[in-house]
Amino acid sequence: MPAAAPIRGRILPGALALGAIGLVMGGAAAGLIWEAGSDWSGAASALDGYLMRVVRFTLWQALLSTVLSVLPGIFVARALARLPAFPGRGAIVWLFGVPLALPAIVAALGVLALLGRAGIFADVLSTLTGDDWPGIYGLSGILVAHVFFNMPLAARMFLEAFNAIPADHRRLEAQLGMSSWSAWRLVEWPAVRVALPGVAMLVFMLCITSFTIVLLLGGGPAATTLEVAIYQALRFDFDPGRAVTLTFVQLVLTGVVVAVAARLGAQIAGEAFLSVSGRTGLFTSGTEKLVNAVILAAGFLFVAGPMAAIVLAGLDADLMRLLGEASVRDAAVTSLVLALLAASLSVALSVSLVMARRALELRRGRLRSPGILERMTDQGAALVLVIPPIVIGAGWFVLLRQSGAGVFAAAPVMVVTVNAIMAMPFAMRAIRPAYDSASARHERLCAQLGISGLARLRLIDWPPLRRPLATAFAFAMALSLGDLGVIALFGSEYVKTLPYLLLERLSAYRTQDAAGVALMLGTLCFALMMFADWASRRTR
Repeated sequence: MPAAAPIRGRILPGALALGAIGLVMGGAAAGLIWEAGSDWSGAASALDGYLMRVVRFTLWQALLSTVLSVLPGIFVARALARLPAFPGRGAIVWLFGVPLALPAIVAALGVLALLGRAGIFADVLSTLTGDDWPGIYGLSGILVAHVFFNMPLAARMFLEAFNAIPADHRRLEAQLGMSSWSAWRLVEWPAVRVALPGVAMLVFMLCITSFTIVLLLGGGPAATTLEVAIYQALRFDFDPGRAVTLTFVQLVLTGVVVAVAARLGAQIAGEAFLSVSGRTGLFTSGTEKLVNAVILAAGFLFVAGPMAAIVLAGLDADLMRLLGEASVRDAAVTSLVLALLAASLSVALSVSLVMARRALELRRGRLRSPGILERMTDQGAALVLVIPPIVIGAGWFVLLRQSGAGVFAAAPVMVVTVNAIMAMPFAMRAIRPAYDSASARHERLCAQLGISGLARLRLIDWPPLRRPLATAFAFAMALSLGDLGVIALFGSEYVKTLPYLLLERLSAYRTQDAAGVALMLGTLCFALMMFADWASRRTR
């Protein structure tokens, strides 16, 4: 049994990390409860027809986005699985991972650059409709942007399900000369059916908590979700009572979705990087190969189109002038500093929880069931996914306003802390397997030699954790760099990030400048995600 003192030394930082998470969540809850208690009539008056319309639209757009993402994702994944030697297959799979690296505001701008009123296809669409193309706003714009993000994610996850089909099943399929339909019905559908609930619930959760996409492409009150309505109530209508009611409704919806997802075994945090190894030797006819090739080409064009439009529109902007503007430089520096701090805090909290969970597991032994503290260190960070960033920001916004503290002066602290906590579930997924594996190998030796504290961290833990920590840090930094949720509430003339500056330029109809800023932001996030992907593959 490892020594008790070193184990206790690893539990305390984890308990402090849980306390920090509880402080952020508790502060947001306190703000909401305080505001509701001080003005029950204002909060109750928000229970009106507008709220019902917003709830219906939130659920409707999430349901449609899920169906339009998951069904094509199955077809694309099957085409990838059944064409292992397709030219460019690796490039397509890689491309499907790129939307994960793009901030939502950049992707929305790419959709507008393609299908907006002045987009690349505006003239073609005007000719087809026989009238001036009004642009893709409202429900249609939201659906296109959500499918751009979520169809590739669904396809990669379903590809994992296809690749998990036992090789002997595939050999039997080839030996019997099964048709494409028979192979689907007897071999592939059982594997897809197991993965389908989890993938669908993950996509639905991402769509029901979507903020930036709806804010930019919603097109008015008729296409507003709960998160956007919360933002509007605080920043434009100055109606905290309505914001509180909307926030509680949003919490109920996300709580129900997470509970259902957990019941179905879905992983709401998803996987940042997925293995996409292919199989060989599948029996496919010439007609099936042609159909699958068309499906892959359509999927490739759908995902590559907005990204190419971002690059073209960004290069068309006056990048040198933008780089020379003090506001752009200041926003870039602010973004990088806040993202560095958020990533550092996220990794520190994640490591603390991972170490504490392992220490608690060692202390209780194999015969006893996990205690409350161990369960919290294991699942506590994942609970933040029930509460979207805009909800946490709304709670702190009204708390700071009620207490008389400076709301906008707190912007840097709020951006760093909320983004750090929201990245923790993903950071822990990268760190925990490597740490647990190293602990299983070296725990007894460390106890016998008395190696603990900084000496253990330097000699034992650091070598296997180096690359997982780099993965977690880069991923958390990219998420923070592209986030608009918290800064949209707390941003001001004095604190601007690149996403906030991009939103300002779009609101002022300076679309060329916005395209240039989007290209800068997208390039930064893409570079970070590619580094994280590289680091994660080096650990496998």
